[in-house]
Amino acid sequence: MIELFNTVSEQFLQNSLLELTAVIFAIVYLLLAVKTNILCWLAAGISALIFLYIFWGAKLYMESGLQVYYLVMAVFGWYQWKLPSDSSTTLPISMWSMQQHAGALALIVFFTFISGHLLHSGTDAQLPYMDSLTTWGSVVTTFMVARKILENWIYWLAIDLVSIYLYLDRELYFTAILFAVYIVIIFFGWFSWLKSYQRKMKAI
Repeated sequence: MIELFNTVSEQFLQNSLLELTAVIFAIVYLLLAVKTNILCWLAAGISALIFLYIFWGAKLYMESGLQVYYLVMAVFGWYQWKLPSDSSTTLPISMWSMQQHAGALALIVFFTFISGHLLHSGTDAQLPYMDSLTTWGSVVTTFMVARKILENWIYWLAIDLVSIYLYLDRELYFTAILFAVYIVIIFFGWFSWLKSYQRKMKAI
């Protein structure tokens, strides 16, 4: 316990202020996403830029690439969520079919093994298969958020549980705490989006 405290203190003195800033913006992103507030994508972009620098230094190359994807998706999500020019209704919350989920999961598994193998055999990447799993899972799930797919919260729950172990292994303690906080927020996000979805279905 004392050794863990000393390690955390050391990290705080070195680069944790930057990591903590990224964590704050990431939490703001998720809280705004729960409320389907378009400003969540601005917070996501800022957080992604900072985490890109942090993860590259930690040799989590797939996580670094994921931050570039997050930057692109922040722009995509903004335009998906913004009010159409004709002032009609915004993008509604919807659900995927079982076939769509099967396809999404198959893609995640396929690309996880491909990139995990390449990283394991050709780089000094740490935990390459786990890094790949969280990355490709996040790629698919972020697209689901941008399209307001309800089940994105279930995907995030699984991804975040694996991510906590990954970040603890790399001694990114504030980021691990961030993902623990995410798990709590995920439940609020699920119920908030579920209520909106149910209201929409009743109105049909």
